[in-house]
Amino acid sequence: MSTLEIDEDLIEPVAAHCTDDELVVTLADGVRLVTPLWWYPRLMQASEQERNQIELSPYGVHWPAIDEDLSVEGMLKGRKSPEAVPPAQAAE
Repeated sequence: MSTLEIDEDLIEPVAAHCTDDELVVTLADGVRLVTPLWWYPRLMQASEQERNQIELSPYGVHWPAIDEDLSVEGMLKGRKSPEAVPPAQAAE
């Protein structure tokens, strides 16, 4: 059982964008959810153009050019891709 309770009415993404280092998702209640881009290797490896092709759904974000889907719930719970490698480890 998770201790994180999520109000589904408030987690709908209304905007999303990627910086060079982060994924920023704005939720319906105005909260900005920021996660490191290295959590999502497909996004890290995507071109800027591919990262900017974003589709929002009631529960997440989709990038059709790279076939990547991320749920807001997963981001809130700190779930990263199993292939994610922290930048310090990637440099070794």
